[in-house]
Amino acid sequence: MRKSAVVLLSGGLDSATCLAIAGQRGYRCHALSFDYGQRSTAEIEAARHQAQEQDVAEHRLLKLPLGQFGGSALTDSNIEVPESPGDGIPVTYVPARNTIFLAHALAWAEVLSADAIFIGVNALDYSGYPDCRPEYVEAYQQLIDIATKAGVEGRKISLEAPLIHMSKAEIIRTGTELGVNYSHTLSCYQADGQGLACGQCDSCRLRREGFAAAGIADPTRYRAAVQAVRP
Repeated sequence: MRKSAVVLLSGGLDSATCLAIAGQRGYRCHALSFDYGQRSTAEIEAARHQAQEQDVAEHRLLKLPLGQFGGSALTDSNIEVPESPGDGIPVTYVPARNTIFLAHALAWAEVLSADAIFIGVNALDYSGYPDCRPEYVEAYQQLIDIATKAGVEGRKISLEAPLIHMSKAEIIRTGTELGVNYSHTLSCYQADGQGLACGQCDSCRLRREGFAAAGIADPTRYRAAVQAVRP
């Protein structure tokens, strides 16, 4: 029987590549996305595009009211998205976001009797979030092993983070080789309703630099005001 996996799919560059890698490894993929009160809801449409283009077995969108808590520039419109890197953990960190997302992915994985959960976290070209580090992935794997029926009964659900040690350029090259359509991904923290990226936030900067380092044309649709600064 073909092995299956739940893949967290935000609609961004990393998660789209992660989905492609899971498919390339032979998994039957069930994609899971979230409407959690994020500033840019256009990424949800990007996730739908990726789910369709990569022919997932099923794509589910869950609504989580994290915006009611605030505490992040991505969920609270009163906190400005920074347009230059700072020190420490940035205000775009959403408290416990990956932990909450993985909990839902784990619940679905148990119901599906899935073999793995894929998450597109990256510890090199990222913004300094604590839930994107190898230590976090290792700790969550331990939780899966001891806190689930599957784990207690000896049927391991593997938490896979294939991008964890890759640079943004390496991620882009890998995804390009696997046929990912990056024009249908969105990485911007504050994209407008039409899905146009700001070109100024940290996520846009990392994405733009990644395409430049990979030597691949950046297909991102930026707002007219920043078209001239594209590399």
